[in-house]
Amino acid sequence: MLKLVLSIGTAMALVGCATVTRGTQDDVKIYYSPEDAQVITSNGRTCTQSPCILKMPRKESFDVIASKTGYVKKVVAVTSSVSGKGAAGMAGNVLVGGVIGIGVDAISGASRDHYPNPVLIELVPTNPNDPKTPKGDLSSVRAEIEAKKKEQSDAVARQQGS
Repeated sequence: MLKLVLSIGTAMALVGCATVTRGTQDDVKIYYSPEDAQVITSNGRTCTQSPCILKMPRKESFDVIASKTGYVKKVVAVTSSVSGKGAAGMAGNVLVGGVIGIGVDAISGASRDHYPNPVLIELVPTNPNDPKTPKGDLSSVRAEIEAKKKEQSDAVARQQGS
């Protein structure tokens, strides 16, 4: 009987936590131009096409390094910090999971997200006058991301207005 009570109590403690609702991994999307650049992260992951999606531990910060002959190497720092969604998941612990759930979320990193995400890297040629090395261009990707942000913002505004 005691085992049953403890099992139910443990299950209830985990129900509201971010570890269960969000997981400990985050999909980080990386766009880069030119598309045949070599892209690697400081923790050894690589991209073979743009865009690529890397599943990264939420609690881990890392660098994305892009390089190509004839271009200036670029490094983008991707940090890990508590997000609004992660904080909401962690807040569920106050109601259900208590200190144990908060501790699990803190250790697992489930309340965190990566920034920036998506990562946008446009390489610059070492010789801007060389027609064989055009400047990286992700303007269409930037426009698409901005349009999605506006669409989400408009949806939130409509929802709050109703």
